[in-house]
Amino acid sequence: MDETADSENPVISKIEEKDASSAIAVAGHPLHAMTVHFPIALVFATLAVDLLYWWSADQFWVRVGVWSSGGAFFMGVAAGIVGTIELLSVAGIRERVASWAHAIAAMMLIAVAGLNWGLRVTESADVLPHGLLVSVLAAIITGMAGWHGGKLIFDHGVGLMVSPKD
Repeated sequence: MDETADSENPVISKIEEKDASSAIAVAGHPLHAMTVHFPIALVFATLAVDLLYWWSADQFWVRVGVWSSGGAFFMGVAAGIVGTIELLSVAGIRERVASWAHAIAAMMLIAVAGLNWGLRVTESADVLPHGLLVSVLAAIITGMAGWHGGKLIFDHGVGLMVSPKD
């Protein structure tokens, strides 16, 4: 993308002028950026656990999957609450299209993670194939949400203490 074309666009210039620093931070570190690592790791851990169960057929992995998928869901809800507060309370974040793309992908991920956990809590024997397929879907959506979240940080400087151009 041509940066000179963006700087000539009055709409983009107006949006870039708005403060996009985090409203919810601990010692200058955005809380949302700190909390998303746990559900991301647990989504991929659940996929790994499902693959291990498929390979070994050991019921231990089914029990681990209940905990890892539940952790992914509940920690994702917590990260989503913080992210939603950031999105709605900071105009510089709210007015960026990438913020809404990230929010929609993250909400889809939370819903799929909830489905994944719900399948395991109610029908633990149903890990194959449904739980594995939902885990793969969750991993794909995690990649989409992470892509847009990274774009917000690296391209737009959202949540940073410095300008994105620095």
